[in-house]
This record gives sequence, structure tokens and C-alpha cells, in this order.
Amino acid sequence: MSRSGPVGVGFIGTGMISNTYLENLTKFPDIDVVILGDLNTELAKSQAEKHGIREWGSADDVIAHPDVELVVNLTIPAVHAQVSGRAIDAGKHVWSEKPISVDRESGRALLAKAEAAALLVGIAPDTVLGPGVQTARRAIAHGDIGEPLSAQTVMQYIGPDIFHPSPEFLFAKGAGPLFDMGPYYLTTLVHVFGSVESVAAVGSKSRATRTIQAGDRVGTTFEVDVPTHVSALAKFVDGGVSQSVFSFDSPMVKMGVVEITGTEGTLVIPDPNRFTGEVKITRAPAPAAIMDPAVWEDVPITGVYAERGLGVLDLARAARNGGRPLASGELGYHVLDTMVAIDEAVTENRVVAVDSRVAAVPPVAEDFDPFAATLV
Repeated sequence: MSRSGPVGVGFIGTGMISNTYLENLTKFPDIDVVILGDLNTELAKSQAEKHGIREWGSADDVIAHPDVELVVNLTIPAVHAQVSGRAIDAGKHVWSEKPISVDRESGRALLAKAEAAALLVGIAPDTVLGPGVQTARRAIAHGDIGEPLSAQTVMQYIGPDIFHPSPEFLFAKGAGPLFDMGPYYLTTLVHVFGSVESVAAVGSKSRATRTIQAGDRVGTTFEVDVPTHVSALAKFVDGGVSQSVFSFDSPMVKMGVVEITGTEGTLVIPDPNRFTGEVKITRAPAPAAIMDPAVWEDVPITGVYAERGLGVLDLARAARNGGRPLASGELGYHVLDTMVAIDEAVTENRVVAVDSRVAAVPPVAEDFDPFAATLV
């Protein structure tokens, strides 16, 4: 049945991250958030009342709702593929928080199921669709740093157990600094360099248990199942290399470091966990000034600013207009494949090939306006 007007959206999972999604999606004219669902239906009700959503209930209620065309899956990583698969079985498009799944097999199966049903899958992060990363991409495409050669990214701090009231899932399989924060940085690198060809990595775990330091469960101890510090090298199919640090072990905070070096200069991309920020370029100094501090040029930010939810909107418009989402399931799977390969490189002490490939991701159009009503 052909539909018109805003795309009906339902949420499965109404935890902490749902707030920022709801704050934005309820402002986009092309989106109508119909219902919120959660294992804890009282939490779903509370979030619905807070954000002015008219219905709430369970995951089953969301999946069965006739007005829901697109399900936003904000569950924990271990059940991402399962919940997304149920939504696809019910004929819904799916936007899932990252990662697409916690293993390659279920990720591939999910994409195959969606393709067979002629449905679309979108995978976070959508921060890379914001004006910050997109302005940087336009500068690179313009040749402002010449041919991109290499990249360095850093994400390190002491870990989410210091602020999250229920951080256990962030230290379980499918999370840790690599799987939790890696998608922001690796997705940005794939936007710039294309598909990853192979990786090498080392990792460590600072301690076997962690203690919750915020919320009602302060003092509760839990086990750590994954490396909490990972250093990774990547080689890209079309040329280029990168080195990345992902850590929950450092009292010294370095977050949002993304530097792309080309034949004519180095470009700093804003924090890929944010939608905007400063884009700067420095060029090779004269020999006499080699030890002087870099001289930075500001690149003016272009594009309409919005927050989390851009990917859902882009997916919704693609579903109606017959296009493909920019933050696609295929891109999400390639990033998962890369992270699993990095994890294998850590545990097996070898260079690991990344078998999947993803087509070059088109840039966001400069006139993309999330606050415009385009679906009639």
C-alpha cells in the first residue's frame, strides 16, 4: 500500500539514548513518532509522556502497529540483529543503533532478509552525516589537502562506568571501546578512504572487573568481557592507511581526534561523535619553520545543523522515494566486519583481511534540510 505524508516511526528501546533521538525526530516534519516500546513498559510510558508521543507499550506492540513503517532499534548490541530481524519480518524498515550485530553471520543474514523483503536497513552512527564531517569531506574532495594518504584517530578516557547507571553492556561482547566508539571513527575513515582491506591490532584489559560509580547501583561490581584498550592499524583498498586508539583505560582524555594527512596538508575533522565542530587545515611549512607550531586555516562549516536522528530521516525519505540510505546497512556491516577483524587481530596476533566491501558513500547534499517537509 502506497503511503503519503510523514513516515510513521516506532521505537524499540527507550533507555538513555532515546532522549536525543526523540528530541530531534519530533521536530522533523517528515517523521511521525507513533509509539514507543520497551521491555519496561513503564519506562516507555514515561518517555512517551516526556516527549509527547501518543502511544507506548512493548516491542510486540511496536512491531504490530499498522502505522509504523520504520522501527528505530535502540536495544543493547547483543540483540540488535534479533530485534531488527523481527521488525523486517513484520514488513518494517529498520534503523538500528550501532553495531548492526555482534557477529558477521547474523549481520549478513539480516541484510539478506531485508533485501529479500525489499526493505531498507540503516545503521548508526549518523553523526557522520552532520555538517562537521561533511564539510571536511567536501574540503578533501575539493583537493584542499591533495591526495589523502593517512589518518590518525584517538578516543580515550577512563570509561563509561564513571557516569552510566547500568554500564555492564558496554563491557560485554559487542561493546568495549572498539565496538562502542569504534563505529564513529571507522565510519568516518570509510567515508574518506573507502573500504578497509586489512587490519592489525594489539589490545589489553586493565582489570577483570569494574565498579558502577553513578546512579542507584553505585558500588555494584561487574565482569569485563572485552579488551578495554585497542590500538589498530588499517590499510584501505583504494590506498591510504590509518592508526587508531580506542580506550576505556586512560585518565587523560583525548576524544574526537581525527586527522587526515594528504600530499598537500593535514586536515582535522571534528569529533565524529558530534554533528559539527571546527574543520581546520595546516599545510607544509617552509624548511626554516619546520619546528614552529602549525599554522591553521579554518574551513567554514556548511550545511544545516541537526542532531541524532538524521540517519532515521534520511532512511525514511529513501524508503518513500526509492533511494538508498547514506548510513546504510551495507556500510554498517563493513564497519562491523572491520571491528571483528580488529578483535581477531588482537586475540590471534596476526594481520586479518577484511572480506566485505562497500560502495563509496555519497556526500550529503549541501541543501539537505531536516526541517523541510518533503513527503506529501
